[in-house]
Amino acid sequence: MRTAQSEDCFTPKSEPFNMAATGDSSGSSVRKRHVESRNPEPEREESGEKHGEEPGEEPEKDRRPQSLHPGTFWLTRVVLLRSVAFIYLVAFSVAFNQNKQLIGERGLMPCRSYLSSVKRYVGGKIGMAAFAYTPSLLWLLDWSEMDVNLDALAVGGMALSAVVLVTGTANMVIMASLWLLYHSLVSVGQLWYSFGWESQLLETGFLSIFLCPLWTLSQVPPRCPPSLISIWTFRWLIVRIMLGAGLIKIRGDKCWRDLTCMDYHYETQPVPNPISYYMHFSPWWFHRFETISNHLIELVFPFFTFLGRRMCVVNGAAQVLFQAVLITSGNLSFLNWLTIVPSLACFDDAALGFLFSSKSGAKKAVLEIQKEEAAGRTPKPSKGMFIRRVVNVSLAVLIGYLSVPVVMNLFSSKQVMNTSFDPLRIVNTYGAFGSITKERTEVIFQGTLSGDPKDPEALWEEYQFLCKPGDVQRRPCFISPYHYRLDWLMWFAAFQTYEQSEWVIHIAGRLLSNDSSVLSLIDYNPFQGRETPRWVRGEHFRYRFTPPGSSSAAEGKWWLRKRIGAYFPAVDLEGLRGYFQSRSWPHPHLKPGSRT
Repeated sequence: MRTAQSEDCFTPKSEPFNMAATGDSSGSSVRKRHVESRNPEPEREESGEKHGEEPGEEPEKDRRPQSLHPGTFWLTRVVLLRSVAFIYLVAFSVAFNQNKQLIGERGLMPCRSYLSSVKRYVGGKIGMAAFAYTPSLLWLLDWSEMDVNLDALAVGGMALSAVVLVTGTANMVIMASLWLLYHSLVSVGQLWYSFGWESQLLETGFLSIFLCPLWTLSQVPPRCPPSLISIWTFRWLIVRIMLGAGLIKIRGDKCWRDLTCMDYHYETQPVPNPISYYMHFSPWWFHRFETISNHLIELVFPFFTFLGRRMCVVNGAAQVLFQAVLITSGNLSFLNWLTIVPSLACFDDAALGFLFSSKSGAKKAVLEIQKEEAAGRTPKPSKGMFIRRVVNVSLAVLIGYLSVPVVMNLFSSKQVMNTSFDPLRIVNTYGAFGSITKERTEVIFQGTLSGDPKDPEALWEEYQFLCKPGDVQRRPCFISPYHYRLDWLMWFAAFQTYEQSEWVIHIAGRLLSNDSSVLSLIDYNPFQGRETPRWVRGEHFRYRFTPPGSSSAAEGKWWLRKRIGAYFPAVDLEGLRGYFQSRSWPHPHLKPGSRT
């Protein structure tokens, strides 16, 4: 028996066929059956003919769908590239629809004026100093057509990102172009592009460049496998994002430590959605559970990334689920969608294979590559592959070097969030909601046709923004991953003063002239088709959700509000003339005949 077993272990797979083709002696048949009965494992490797199948019938094992082996990231790359392309598409769409009003030629903060001030600051020349201070392609374009330039950058980004999203293919040239186009907008976006997710998208986009081959456009380019270094740069990104967000909370508002922050978050977040209303009125114990879960996912789960494949997958799944919950419970722009992207690097081909059809070319190609590798047939090393390794190692060194101040910031008791330590924003610090506002306040613009703003009989009519709370009966909106930049900045302005947010007065001046540029960012203009308002003022209100089942809720009100006082006094165009001139803002003169 010992001899028969050793022959089975070391015998080539073709030998059972030869045995059946040669001698038919009963002794050999008995010996063969005897061995097979004692060792069922080789039986599964023999042809279907020995299982009672008809000659020529496909063996059962060959009919079973092949499974992907863990440890490769071909399909992960496809998912990552499509995810990044989706975020880019949203970001460039927001830019195309809002840039002209915010930073265009007649925008609230024209980027031409900003570039001119930077040019003066660096010595009056457009050279390396100017590009280092403000990395943007706009330095090279004709400033007399700034709106056209801004639209061109946005449309170019939308086109390239749509190609990557639809095809699932990209090369370094395309991804570098997307990064450069968006960087050109962020660098001149000033206040309107001051959110942390802008830097996060630039860092994610930069890392995506190194996922791709240089020129080839193929989902599975055989000679360019995804580098483990590139995959780990994404994993390092999600670790830093989560730890930064978690540590800023623990070090920040006391409510994160006494587990009460979620009692306020849904009502006071920048732009709530309808689900925020119902989440706000969840039981107290559920809010405590939410806060504890938040601390675990942001401060504990990131370390699972370094504990092997299974624990890394657990962290990835937890992060994706966490971001999905945040997406459904608030309009936080594309921040949470973007944070899902580096979490996907925690999954390999075996984990993501379910996303691809068995008939898809990408999955078939990966199965074939894994089959070839298992057989020991791998592409011969080439000069290009060697250069690629050098590039990947250089990327690791660069990310490691730029991570030093970021890691020091994480350990610092004076931690800062959403900060860049290099002008290209390649490695950044992150964090969100380090402090929670306990009351929601809103600035409401009102206009009147009355000649005397102090007249108690004056009728003040309210402007409504696209998404931020205003009319108490208007249902909160769903817009994520889209983003209304002005609505977000109005949330910040509400807990500051108009002296700290002078652009609010700039908006008031534009409203006084029924400026179409600013009004395109407004949902409702009470003076549409009428004469322009004579006065505009800002009123400050405290908002809170109506309790479910209350009489106000029965009347269809989502919000209750109470006036705090004046945010800024009533202003007219003539009174704003000096204010505008002192800040080099173009005065929004009334057009002849605009008032009857």
